[in-house]
Amino acid sequence: MNRLTAASAATVLTAAALAFPASATAASNSAVTSIPSPQGDIEMHVTANCAGTVCTFSTQANLLTPDGPIGFPGDAWARQTITLRSTDRNVWQEASYSAPAGAPRVVKGANNDNVLSKQLKSINNAEISVTTFGGGPIERFRVDGESTPTDWATGQPNTKASFIACSDIQVVFGGVNLSTPTACAQTGF
Repeated sequence: MNRLTAASAATVLTAAALAFPASATAASNSAVTSIPSPQGDIEMHVTANCAGTVCTFSTQANLLTPDGPIGFPGDAWARQTITLRSTDRNVWQEASYSAPAGAPRVVKGANNDNVLSKQLKSINNAEISVTTFGGGPIERFRVDGESTPTDWATGQPNTKASFIACSDIQVVFGGVNLSTPTACAQTGF
């Protein structure tokens, strides 16, 4: 009788596991770099998350003042560079992005309210260049997107190698012309 009860319990647990599989947790990492300016620190934030077969990334540039983070002054000009790559040189990035965040996703480039962007791809990385004419709130200097790290040999998603998202920004405003150090977030699946 005990064997039958144990077998029934094992069957119920197996059925429950198949009906409600454990959810995959996303691997995540973030990084921040900054450089001081007379108006406050210019910061570059990068976050990378990977789950399933897709990695997402987001970047944000801002001016950190004693009152907290703000966007850049109205006379600002900025060029942000985002590089997506893998620790495996045989993996390429199939990426799309929104610049600024919330704009329609693109794979080649766009002009959204004087935020010009372009994506360049090579054998093992994707580079996104975002040029912003004029200042504005923090949201104007935020970019997000996703990438599927893909193995060249098989054409299938590669979930074994790490995903790396790096970004820096050059900002010019009010006599300031500075570039942040590169911030890199590295994560895996």
